[in-house]
Amino acid sequence: MRIHTHRLPGLVLTDHQFTVPLDHANPGGEQITVFAREVVAPSREHEELPWLVFFQGGPGCEAPRPVEKSGWLKRALQEYRVLLLDQRGTGLSTPVTYQTLARFDTPQAQADYLKHFRADSIVRDAEWIRRELLGENGRWSVLGQSFGGFCVTHYLSAAPHGLKEAIITGGLPPLERPAEDVYRATYKRVLEKNQLYYERYPEDVERAQEIVAYLATHEVRLTDGDRLSPRRFQQLGFHFGASDGFEQTHYLLEMAFVQGASGKEIHYKFLRGLENSYFFETNPIFVILHEAIYCQETASRWAAQRVRAEYPEFELEPGKPVYFTGEMIYPWMFDEYKPLRPLKEAAEILAAYEGWPRLYDVNVLRSNSVPCVAAVYYNDMYVERRFSEETAQNIRGIKLWITNEYEHNALRADGERVLGRLLNMLHGES
Repeated sequence: MRIHTHRLPGLVLTDHQFTVPLDHANPGGEQITVFAREVVAPSREHEELPWLVFFQGGPGCEAPRPVEKSGWLKRALQEYRVLLLDQRGTGLSTPVTYQTLARFDTPQAQADYLKHFRADSIVRDAEWIRRELLGENGRWSVLGQSFGGFCVTHYLSAAPHGLKEAIITGGLPPLERPAEDVYRATYKRVLEKNQLYYERYPEDVERAQEIVAYLATHEVRLTDGDRLSPRRFQQLGFHFGASDGFEQTHYLLEMAFVQGASGKEIHYKFLRGLENSYFFETNPIFVILHEAIYCQETASRWAAQRVRAEYPEFELEPGKPVYFTGEMIYPWMFDEYKPLRPLKEAAEILAAYEGWPRLYDVNVLRSNSVPCVAAVYYNDMYVERRFSEETAQNIRGIKLWITNEYEHNALRADGERVLGRLLNMLHGES
C-alpha cells in the first residue's frame, strides 16, 4: 500500500506499507507491518526500471533515510528503482522495543515473538513484497551491507528464483561455523585495531586508563540515570572497524574531564557523546539477536562472553592498557542499560534456545545460478575475511573483490565508487 510520495532535489520518495504474517509458516496468524521506501530519479520516475532492494546492516537496524542524491544511492539510481527496506521490527515497520514487548505477559512469550526476527523471516518478507510489487514471476536485484549480506546469502539459499542478481558488501557470512569461531576471530581483529589506535593516538593510553580509574572509584551517572561503569566505557571500541572509528573515539576521550566545583570530574559533554555513540537501547534486536544470527540448530549461550575469557588482554587492571571491545554483546548489558532490563529474561531464554533453523543450504549455494558479486574487506573487524572467503568457495559463480583500501563501512564512506565497481564486475565490464 502506498502511503505518501515526497520530492527532494534529485529524488522521488514513495512510502509503502505491507502487511505480512509474523510467522510465515502460519499465514493466518498474527500480522505485522513492514515499511519500505521506494526511491527513483525524477527523470526516470515513470520508466519501467529494474528494482534494487537494499538490506541494511544490523541486525535490528532500519534502512537509511535519504536526504540527498549521493553515495551508493546516486550510483544505483542511474539504472534502478531502489527499495529501502525497514527490516521487520525496525524503523517504521512494526517496532520491537522494550515498550512494544511489554504487551506480552511472560518473558517466554517475548522470546517466542522475537524468534521471528532473523534473516529467514526478513527474506520471507522480501519475497512477500516482491510478489505484491512485481508479480509471482518478477525478479529483482538485491544489495546487502554487513548483516544485510547475511540476508542476501540466505536469499540465495532459500529463494533464488526471486533474484535477478545479488550484491554483497562486507557481509559474506560463515555458512557452518559456530558463534565461538566467529568471536575468536573477531576478538583478534579488535586487538589489532586497539594497537593501531594507540599507535595513532599514543596519548590515549594514559587518558583511557585515567577514565577507567575514575569510573571505578566514582559513581558517574549518564543523562538517563544509568551508571557509567568501566566495562560500559570499554565498549567504545564498537566503532574501531569503521574508517572514522578511531577519530570518533579520540575526539570523545580528549574532552573526558572538566574542572567542577569539587575538582576534576567527567565532562557532561563527554557523557552525552558516549550515550549518542551507541544504539543498543533504541535497537534492541541488535542486542538480543546478535549472536542468534550465527546459530543453526544450536544455542549461542553468550558465546562472546565465554570466548572473551581466552583473551585476558581485555581485562581492566591497573597499569594495563585499556583494550576496547568491539560489537560483542554481553549478558551484563541487560543490567546496565535501562531500556534493556525488562528484556533480560527473554534474552536469557533465547541465548539458551537450540531450535534455531538452519539458515544456509550449502548444496543450493554450490549450484547457484544467480549472478552475484561481493566486496570483502581484508581487515574487516566485524565479518572475518577468512570465513567470507570460505563461504565464497561454496557459492557457484560469485565474483570477489578483496581489498584493504576500505574498512567495513566502505559503502557509506565511498558508496558511489564501491557500488560502481561491483556493478561493473557484475555486468562483466571489469
